[in-house]
Amino acid sequence: MSGLGAYALAGMLLIPLVFAALLALSPGYRLSARLNVLASGGAFLCALALIQQRPAPSDYLFVDDLNVVFLVLNTFIGFTTSIFSASYIRHELETGRLTPIYLRFYHAMYQLMLFGMSLALSAQNVGLMWVAVELATLTTVVMVGIYRTHEAIEAAWKYFILGSVGIALALFGTILVYLAAQPVIGEGLNAMSWLQLVAHANRFDPALLNLAFVFLLLGYGTKVGLAPLHAWLPDAHAEGPTPISAVLSGLLLNVALYAILRFKVVMAANDRALTPGPLLITMGLVSVLFAAFMLYRRRDIKRMFAYSSIEHMGIIAFAFGMGGPLANFAGLLHMTMHSLTKSAIFFAVGHVAQAKGTQKLSEMGGLTVTHPALGWGLVLGVVAILGVPPMGVFMSEFLVVSSTFARQPLLAIPLVLGLLIAFGALILRMQQVVFGEPKGVSHPVQASYLPMIVHLALVLIAGVYLPPAVVAWFQNVAKALG
Repeated sequence: MSGLGAYALAGMLLIPLVFAALLALSPGYRLSARLNVLASGGAFLCALALIQQRPAPSDYLFVDDLNVVFLVLNTFIGFTTSIFSASYIRHELETGRLTPIYLRFYHAMYQLMLFGMSLALSAQNVGLMWVAVELATLTTVVMVGIYRTHEAIEAAWKYFILGSVGIALALFGTILVYLAAQPVIGEGLNAMSWLQLVAHANRFDPALLNLAFVFLLLGYGTKVGLAPLHAWLPDAHAEGPTPISAVLSGLLLNVALYAILRFKVVMAANDRALTPGPLLITMGLVSVLFAAFMLYRRRDIKRMFAYSSIEHMGIIAFAFGMGGPLANFAGLLHMTMHSLTKSAIFFAVGHVAQAKGTQKLSEMGGLTVTHPALGWGLVLGVVAILGVPPMGVFMSEFLVVSSTFARQPLLAIPLVLGLLIAFGALILRMQQVVFGEPKGVSHPVQASYLPMIVHLALVLIAGVYLPPAVVAWFQNVAKALG
């Protein structure tokens, strides 16, 4: 068991790293697209194997119930996005938006990004996790600016600058955690090990831990896209390739959230340190309300769904801030449902923007008439992300709200208000885009519908029936999160 798990973990990390080098040299579109899908699928199969077969922890890597949730979700969406990316990037090549040299660069960076995220999620060493998060960030920065337009380069620089500020704050927080651990555990790798930190956290200096968590929350919270640290996110979504928008909303935000949750567990193990819950609740509510109102002012479809991601990451942060078995379960479920749903929405939006030749909402009327499959797929995605039953987002939002009503009824009021405001905004925009008389031009596109259909089907199934094994798995993680 341990040996097979070690092979699975090594495969999950080495496959994208090796294929990144191969894709950098791959000359043609067809070969590189297939290699990209093959590598992403291989990493996903390795992550699936980790559910049952865990390797023994080492100084640098480990797998437990918490990170395997993130690993399976990340590699699955990385796989489905690579399938969507194949048809999307082909259109970009045919229209001249991407050149063959940038195509090789795109696919190589895609695999390097998946490697960075998987390494961050499986890191046993807090320093290694920080390096891996920075690697994943830098690869997405260069992919956001891949079109080399003025707007794309500006968005990439904004992402780079704000992301660098965030990662610097996270580094300072990580150093403070090490300083708190060093007098108790000693110097070296043990003072940077997640397992050792949690085991000995009750003996750490609470003042150092408190200061560290503030920096960590601000630093990694920038990557999560929580308001008011969100400024890079809408621009990165709007100007980068749509597969990267799907990856940003469905994967990278979760990786930064994972880092916060790990440090939250360390804080909870010290009964003299501050409780992280109120900070997460505050930032979560601010994000939900801010993003809900901002949805009404969007004129770009990808920018609009970027603000929707900010709203939902706020809901997730709020749920984990509430804490307890039910709220943590709801947070995990909502994170999973949001990642699947939002990436499905971006799969539809990417082809819609190609079909219409624009991302402006005002030029996208009548999609259900001109492109029925894409139009109705977008309708289902928006219905799902709004939390309409029987979709899985409804179940997760219901659990978040009901657990809040049971413990802190007053906090449920602004939370529900934010959900209702966002509901109205997205319904309004969806009606303008998908129904009514067709607007603008309509170009034929060879769309890949399978990833969108699979994601929406999983979200629907989760809203109707969750397998007992998945429920038990999430319950164990929820208890561990405190």
